[in-house]
Amino acid sequence: MSAKADLIVTNASVLTVDPEQPAAEAVAVSGNEILAVGPAADIADLRTSETRVIDAGGNSVLPGFNDAHVHLFAGAAELDHLQLGGVHGIEALTAAIRDYADARPDEPLLLAQGADYTILSENERLTRQHLDEILLDRPFLMFAADHHTAWANTAALGKAGILNGRDLGVGNEIVMGPDGKAAGELREGEAFNPVLSLGTAGSRFRLGLETGGEPDPAPTAAERAFDRDIMRRGLAHCARFGVTSVQNMDGNLYQLELLDEIDKEEGLSLRVRVPFHFKNFMDIGMLDKAEHMARRYTSERLSSGFVKFFMDGVIDSWTAVMQDDYADKPGWRGEPLFEPARFAEIATEADRRGLQIAVHAIGDGAVRIVLDGYEAAQRANGKRDSRHRIEHIEVVSPEDIPRFKALGVGASMQPIHAPGTGFPMQPTTTQIGRARWPLSYAWQTLREAGAPMIFATDWPVSPIDPLACLKAAVTRKRWAEDDPDQRQSLADAVASYTSDGAWIEFREGRKGRLKPGMLADIVVLSDNIGTIDPDGLDTVRPVATIADGRVVYEA
Repeated sequence: MSAKADLIVTNASVLTVDPEQPAAEAVAVSGNEILAVGPAADIADLRTSETRVIDAGGNSVLPGFNDAHVHLFAGAAELDHLQLGGVHGIEALTAAIRDYADARPDEPLLLAQGADYTILSENERLTRQHLDEILLDRPFLMFAADHHTAWANTAALGKAGILNGRDLGVGNEIVMGPDGKAAGELREGEAFNPVLSLGTAGSRFRLGLETGGEPDPAPTAAERAFDRDIMRRGLAHCARFGVTSVQNMDGNLYQLELLDEIDKEEGLSLRVRVPFHFKNFMDIGMLDKAEHMARRYTSERLSSGFVKFFMDGVIDSWTAVMQDDYADKPGWRGEPLFEPARFAEIATEADRRGLQIAVHAIGDGAVRIVLDGYEAAQRANGKRDSRHRIEHIEVVSPEDIPRFKALGVGASMQPIHAPGTGFPMQPTTTQIGRARWPLSYAWQTLREAGAPMIFATDWPVSPIDPLACLKAAVTRKRWAEDDPDQRQSLADAVASYTSDGAWIEFREGRKGRLKPGMLADIVVLSDNIGTIDPDGLDTVRPVATIADGRVVYEA
């Protein structure tokens, strides 16, 4: 072998995710590609005086993690917000909010993230009156961890002009109190966007999620620079956790332009895929914009090429669409954001244009509508390697499980979301109802039925830490003894976070495995994940992240 290495990672327990050579001791990199993988002694022959050597200390080295479902711009912006994960009770909540407010005396809107629905207690919902007792005279908005519900104080509701309510589209709600005024709870984007617009960055960081449209008016040069810096903060945050690729699940042209500007200035430290977000108020002709984005961005660092939809909301606010009534709300099953026939029509046209489709569908009713739409597209256009996907799939019907394999649909799931792994058991498990538990977060059931399985965190809904997600996947406990065991093998979970994540974005020939000729996206960990107690997986940290052949993070 005549080529020499620019970088060598050695003395490692290399988990290649390559079935032809599953394990190795060292990896050599030349430029932005993997040069060789093998025994440490053989790889040492590729070293020159200029070669950088990273000693892994016997610990795990893996392909860089591919988080297949994130919201990069929003997650980056929220790094500066008050984080309420783990905060419970009115006293702790009061202290956290007041400390945060005191440190930001000039902020026009104070924002908090990550609140449990049961932040006060298991049987008391938060209201504006609770928040007024904590902070009366400054607008304050606090999001649930799932980002589908927010709570605002009276100052925020009044300034946003929604204290007396407002007519909203299907699936959105300003919860009203017995006094005829907004109670403080805001369900879905149309309800809380008026409050968000009071903030410093307005709602630019959520436009790709809420409207799929572009900032209007166009951002000034200073605002654009401010937004690029937010994106840079997000890129660096991902690198700290060993993530080298993300697949964004909201999108507009503006996000692609910001990332392209960063790429031209310094080279992206992360591979990013951004969709066009098709909203239910759009005309089918908006797929022209999706095609434009797909043609314009095609590089290995920045690409588009797919369309994102939301079919429903979330279980905890009763906005997920179920086949049968909610266990705690008889007569209610949720309302789909797209009528089934209309979704099938749009999906068929997107598929005809060669665009991939990804749909948020949490309830088994929503999953059914999406699968029916994909089947309609296949009937109309013929079977092709479309790799359409469904996001979340928190409840699924038995008859729909084999349809994933039959239709070639990817199951994009988040192990950290299952109640009892990352999220609290209540109120979700009660709302789902005992009869549906065996079909909830059914990772192994779907895998055994042949569904392609892709793992992710949905950051910032959950922290972007892949190791915490791997722990959730391999250690999950049954909710009842007769529930199926949904735990994953470590090998399967790692593949769902690397090679399978590359497959779902049509890049399995370039990344997701450590083998010669593949892109040099590598993570070096602080322990050997193959030998430690699985309960300790979330204590393992990346010590180095290599993306496109560059060391983009070092502990």
